[in-house]
Amino acid sequence: MNREELKACALSLPLVPGVYLMKDSKDTVIYVGKAKKLKNRVVQYFRDTGSHSPKTLKMVSQVDHFETIAAPTEFEALVLECSLIKHYQPKYNILLKDDKGYPYIRLDLRESYPRMSLATRVLTDGAKYFGPYGSRGRSQQIIDSLYKIFRLPLCSKRFPADIGKARPCLNHQMKLCDAWCTDCALQQEYQNRIRQAVSLLEGKGQQLCDSLRRDMEQAAQELNFELAAQYRDKLRSIEALSRQQLMTAGRAVDTDVIGIHETEAKVCIAVLHYVGGDLMDKEYSLFPASTEHAELLSAFVKQYYLSRKELPKAIFLPVEIEDRELFAQLLSQQYGRKLRITVPQRAEPRKLLELACTNAREEAERATDAAERLSGTLRLLQSLLGLPQPPLRLEAYDISNTAGTDIVASMTVFEEGKPKKSDYKRFKLRGMEDQDDYGSMRQVLCRRFCHYLDGDKGFDKRPDALLIDGGQNHAAIVAEALLQMGIELPIYGMVKDHRHRTRALITPQGQEIGIAHHPAVFSFIGRIQEETHRFAITYHRQLRSKRVKGSRLDAIEGVGEKRRNRLLKDFKSITAISQASVEELCSSVPRSVALAVYKHFHPSEQEEPTCES
Repeated sequence: MNREELKACALSLPLVPGVYLMKDSKDTVIYVGKAKKLKNRVVQYFRDTGSHSPKTLKMVSQVDHFETIAAPTEFEALVLECSLIKHYQPKYNILLKDDKGYPYIRLDLRESYPRMSLATRVLTDGAKYFGPYGSRGRSQQIIDSLYKIFRLPLCSKRFPADIGKARPCLNHQMKLCDAWCTDCALQQEYQNRIRQAVSLLEGKGQQLCDSLRRDMEQAAQELNFELAAQYRDKLRSIEALSRQQLMTAGRAVDTDVIGIHETEAKVCIAVLHYVGGDLMDKEYSLFPASTEHAELLSAFVKQYYLSRKELPKAIFLPVEIEDRELFAQLLSQQYGRKLRITVPQRAEPRKLLELACTNAREEAERATDAAERLSGTLRLLQSLLGLPQPPLRLEAYDISNTAGTDIVASMTVFEEGKPKKSDYKRFKLRGMEDQDDYGSMRQVLCRRFCHYLDGDKGFDKRPDALLIDGGQNHAAIVAEALLQMGIELPIYGMVKDHRHRTRALITPQGQEIGIAHHPAVFSFIGRIQEETHRFAITYHRQLRSKRVKGSRLDAIEGVGEKRRNRLLKDFKSITAISQASVEELCSSVPRSVALAVYKHFHPSEQEEPTCES
């Protein structure tokens, strides 16, 4: 179906809650969404395309047909949406990695000598599973720490089959293992230590620490200081592990605080897990930039928390999301207890949100290299300006003069976000006697694109957009001049604030596009504006300096361009010429001219100096 046919189908939908499934020409589900009123929501995709993000525009361009499923209530529509997204994994929905990406620690307590291992999912095999955890590396670190604390076997021996077959290995000599391979009688102590490790994994570290502290004090009272020292070292290790343990869902979970930050190329969502008021974990997920934050957070929390084994008591969000209360109701129903999802306003929880956003920023910046930053900035600029593609070649223009004299213009070029100085151009304005910025800009752009139409080398590349130093009128003058030449290009004036920084771009029609709230674009356009201004004013100063230097000599009778240049070449400066004697001047110009130059700089001297032969 074409867009008009899709729009007609959408207009025929009922005003009831439900779910819609966008499909491509191969009947593949590419997007799933929920609506309070199906007709109103679906028709927006095919009616007002100008307000769509680049991602939505691309999705809509691939829609061949759609299907809808009506639901009795909006709550049931939300449940159905979550189920369908999980089932179809649509290309244009924001998707998290599945449960396989979050490892568990597996421990089968039915074995004689249970060992911990990593598992990618929870199976109904009778074993205990702890987690999920943020990463495989961190999960393995927790296992290694537990084995070290309780001096459990790190070797590959199988128990009890290998007991007594060989001498204890190096781990025992290094006091990392208590030589469980030497005696079957140690099995009970082994299982006791496994139970202690389980207590830690279940968040009962404080109880275990209290028990060890009592044992340590008892050993000290009995003057068994070596045993007391062992209890002390184990206690310290367990307390350190309890502070650092990165569980993403445990029975003691209290509050999750979610932060978000966007760089030029990536968006990061960070989740800080607080247990009993203490920060116990950080997890983060990365997504492509230019996705609406509220939309991204909404998709994230739905998929993230529906896959958890346990829930916090509260979730703090940085911004409001659609269906917040409905989703809290769904989680409360699924897990059998009340859960709060809020956007806190009080100072204390807002500080927690700031910390979460700081963590999100650090991870996003760490994951974004310089090339991605430039590419992301250009994509964001494309989105702000509504361009069909990122502006890979930008040309910027500025005029410089002093009270209408030495009028010059600069053209700078930025390709793929970087200055391309080999393509810079500078123009000396012709026939301009008074200051006329509009006329100057018109002349410069006409000259530049006449060269382009003629295919002249250095001017033969077509820019993706033009940036003009000035406001709407400057942009309009340029647009009119190019249109008369049969050239249509996106043209934007660079509007400055009181600190002479570009705060916005403006079209020839007067539409202002703010960039101050987009730091990457703000910085990028600011760099272009400063570089263009620098290049223009440098050329202007060169011309003015040359004119000023030459003017004092030009006023002397008998000094023309050649004699002026000869004097400047020989004496290097006006000051040196003014201090030279007649005989010294005679080495560069005829005697009569030397006398005229000398008298010009020494008008108070009455006697005529002589020129020695």
